[in-house]
Amino acid sequence: MTKNLDSQGLRSIAKDYDLFFIDIWGVIHNGINLYGQAIETLEEIKKAKKDYVLLTNAPRPNSTVRNFLNKMGMNKDIQKKVYTSGEAALNYLKKNHLNDIFYHIGPPRDFDLFIDLKKQKTENIKDCTFFLCTGLFEDYNDNLNYYKDLLKNFISKKMICTNPDLIVDRGNIRELCAGSVAMLFEKIGGNVIYFGKPFPEVYKQSVETSKKRILCIGDNLNTDIKGANLQNYHSLLITNGIHKQEIANDGIKKVSRKYEALVNFMQSELKW
Repeated sequence: MTKNLDSQGLRSIAKDYDLFFIDIWGVIHNGINLYGQAIETLEEIKKAKKDYVLLTNAPRPNSTVRNFLNKMGMNKDIQKKVYTSGEAALNYLKKNHLNDIFYHIGPPRDFDLFIDLKKQKTENIKDCTFFLCTGLFEDYNDNLNYYKDLLKNFISKKMICTNPDLIVDRGNIRELCAGSVAMLFEKIGGNVIYFGKPFPEVYKQSVETSKKRILCIGDNLNTDIKGANLQNYHSLLITNGIHKQEIANDGIKKVSRKYEALVNFMQSELKW
């Protein structure tokens, strides 16, 4: 049974955990503004001398996300704890595909992820060894049929997806993410290597987890909560995130069952 922490706050269970994996988008900010109570919670976790990682499925290097958070007004001490799916993917690319030609699927703003590999980037899809998917093209950011037509003749090539999220809410606007393209590629017969939650590599790279009691906090049942389940960590779902309407309509029990996710705790928003 999922316990609601809205009245008691995270402080009521914080003593039971050594390490917190905390999602950023949907928990710490909405893509436009920081959430004040979430920032206060991070400060309180620090005061309690607990460890945490701001673990995000952002297809960007750690430094880029830190700069973004800095512009939003986040304290630099908190920013040090950021770890991204992009960073995990970049480490893999440098070890395994340093000299391979790739075709980038995603917006130009994601270029900083592969700046060290820019000589291996091709504009001709026929010339690539693999696809590097960080998101959707700006001109086709809501049309998955475009990607089906683009990729249908190249399912023998591997895709590396740097953000398993299917969707994200930027303020009140819902946007498709790289995970939606990757899922489509798999459906037409392609093979995808994912970096980010719920897959284990990003947890392993971000921090030492052995012998620690761990709680994962996020608003996405497919990634944040499913990731916690797969690693045998406890989970806390922020219900005012991307599943807000589903939960309002059907309740947490029915929605978590729909996504085959185990939710230990829930809060409408992260607060201490």
